[in-house]
Amino acid sequence: MICLGIESTAHTFGIGICDDKGRVLSNERSIYKPKAGWGIIPMDAGRHHEEAKQIVLRAALEKAGLKEKDIDIIAYSMGPGLPPCLYKGLELARELAEKNKLPLVDVNHCIAHIEIGRLTSQFEDPIVVYVSGGNTQIISFASGRYRVFGECMDIGIGNALDKFGRAVGLDFPQAPKIEQLAKNGKWTELPYVVKGMDLSFSGIVTECIKKREKGEPLEDVCYSIQEVFFSMLTEVTERALAHLGKSQVLLTGGVAANMRLQEMLGKMCEERGAEFKVVPREFAGDNGGMISWTGILAYKSGQKLKTEKAGIDPRWRTDDVDIGWIKD
Repeated sequence: MICLGIESTAHTFGIGICDDKGRVLSNERSIYKPKAGWGIIPMDAGRHHEEAKQIVLRAALEKAGLKEKDIDIIAYSMGPGLPPCLYKGLELARELAEKNKLPLVDVNHCIAHIEIGRLTSQFEDPIVVYVSGGNTQIISFASGRYRVFGECMDIGIGNALDKFGRAVGLDFPQAPKIEQLAKNGKWTELPYVVKGMDLSFSGIVTECIKKREKGEPLEDVCYSIQEVFFSMLTEVTERALAHLGKSQVLLTGGVAANMRLQEMLGKMCEERGAEFKVVPREFAGDNGGMISWTGILAYKSGQKLKTEKAGIDPRWRTDDVDIGWIKD
């Protein structure tokens, strides 16, 4: 069984092809780059996706050595995400499903980040630290759904880092540039905002921008924003481990590629006797491979749509999804 998965929630238009053995046969993408100093402009990103979708489709099929007639299932990211971007993925998914008379499966983008992490780590029941542009959640499976035990109360950690980066003149993508600058920085005092199991980043970003405007070295502010953000994440992850009594921690999502975050979570897990794994870099950022694999899981559990009823859900939460492929 082979599934073609389409990812289009934000800046990435990706197409992945995966079989039911968990082998990702291709994972192609095209990434929209905002103008210098700007964040994502949804309509511009949607236009990028429209221009890129056939190019990425051809590349994915060619890399996998397949033709459209070899595909068994079409999956697409239904949400959460930016509507102009989501619609472009939906349009291509409908077109392919109707033309080739294939079943269509809707996939939650956040769940896909978790499932590609579980596939690559071989973890059965981890605490999931899901960190991306728009999302920051501490998650674990219970009673048929992935439950959110803690999350950001304002902006996701990736967006927070990018917002600071734009304010100090760094080009897109800002977060990797902050990581590099931080290697030569030292500590400067910043707020630390953990409320129970929830996190708040926006006030810390504001304070970092103020410090830079007052002349603090950029390397020092980059170092400190990472140390505070990642310490907050490590604290709530450790609390989730203690509360739930689990022994595995999986780091996934675009910000999972940050080596300092990996180091801090890894050290905490080592001290607690927990196993720690990180999603491979290829699957950390938004990608079609995670959509195709989750599409297979969903289809095998009995999930599929009529193409005329397929839609988008820009606010589709992680804990709103019934997980039919995992037994309690």
